[in-house]
Amino acid sequence: MNAKDLHALDIDALHRALAAGHSIEESALEDIEYHGTSLGLPALVEKLTWKVFRKAFHRDPRTRALRGWNVRLDQVSAEPRVRGGAPHTFGHFLVRPMSGYRMPLRRGARLPRPAGRMLDYGAGGNGLDPVALLRDPLVAVRAGDPSLLLGWSYLDLGAFRACTPSFFTLERLGPLTHRA
Repeated sequence: MNAKDLHALDIDALHRALAAGHSIEESALEDIEYHGTSLGLPALVEKLTWKVFRKAFHRDPRTRALRGWNVRLDQVSAEPRVRGGAPHTFGHFLVRPMSGYRMPLRRGARLPRPAGRMLDYGAGGNGLDPVALLRDPLVAVRAGDPSLLLGWSYLDLGAFRACTPSFFTLERLGPLTHRA
C-alpha cells in the first residue's frame, strides 16, 4: 500500500489500516522530516486550516527524549512558511510508547491500541493551546519500513477520550533541516 492508496480510503478503512499497522523504532525517526497530508477532515475545515504540512522529529541531546513539531507549509508551493526568520512551527509533541495510553470508544467499542508510537502533544510544552489535548497514534504502513507512516488524532480530555475524523499520512522527506 502506498500513500495514494491510503488517501483514497474512507474513515472505516483508515481505522482498519491503523489497527493493522506496524511498530516504529524510535531511532528510525531521529532527526528526520516527513511530508504530511491530512485525511478525513471536511473540505471546509481543510480550507480553514491545511491539507499539507511537515512533521519533524529530533532526539533532544539534553533529555534524550524524542520530540517533534509540525511546520506550517504554503498550501500551493508546499514550502515552509517563515515567521521571525525561521520556519513557523506549532504543535510540539513527545514520541512515546503506546503502552501508557487508552484508546477512545468508537461506535460503543474501545478501539484497539495500534502497534506504533504515540505523539503526545500534552507533553510537548504547548501550554494552554488546545493542541495539547491531541494524541496521535502513529504506525508504519509496511513492517520495518518507516518511509510511510499513518497517524490519527483523538482528543484526550482526562477521563474521556473523543474520536476525530482526522487521519494523516507521513512520507519521509529526509534529514532534519531546522530545529525548533
